[in-house]
Amino acid sequence: MINIKQKFVALLLFTSLFSFAEESTNSATTGYISEDLIVYMHSGAGKNYRIQGTVNSGEKIQLTGKSANDYSEIISDNERTGWIESKLVSTKPGMRYVIADLNEKLASFQSGKSDVTQQLNEAISEIDALKSERSDLQNSISALNMDLTATKSQLKNQDTSIKKQWFFNGAIVLSIGLLFGLILPRLFSKRKSGMENWG
Repeated sequence: MINIKQKFVALLLFTSLFSFAEESTNSATTGYISEDLIVYMHSGAGKNYRIQGTVNSGEKIQLTGKSANDYSEIISDNERTGWIESKLVSTKPGMRYVIADLNEKLASFQSGKSDVTQQLNEAISEIDALKSERSDLQNSISALNMDLTATKSQLKNQDTSIKKQWFFNGAIVLSIGLLFGLILPRLFSKRKSGMENWG
């Protein structure tokens, strides 16, 4: 008996923590069989009526709204209509439904967590790929900068070489000009004096 009371207190604590929307079928109200027991369902509002069957603790039922002599009319899961004591009926779900709902919420949470974890892993992989691509681009930029530096150096060397070539060509032309300017007049003057002497 103490075990039944402890479970009933635990049931009340659990049900007070969670609020559930009441379901309605036609004009009936959703209800639950309370306590840890099997409840006899009678054909009328009282123990003197014939027993039609039983409903189990925590079972989900429909309340028709009819009551008399501290009995309430119910419709069980298998569509049987009967009367049970009103004190054994609760509009709060039993422990079985609370635990089932909690398990469903937990499964949903774990599924959501799994999806988030997968998205996070995909994001991390994408970040790693971008980092790798960035590193490759930086290496390419460094290689291009080295090529540019080498090309500038080659152009500078070619420019210097061209300037030297022009300088040497100018020196050669100047030398030839000096030779012609200094030697040819002497040759002509010697030839002229020789011709005069010969005459």
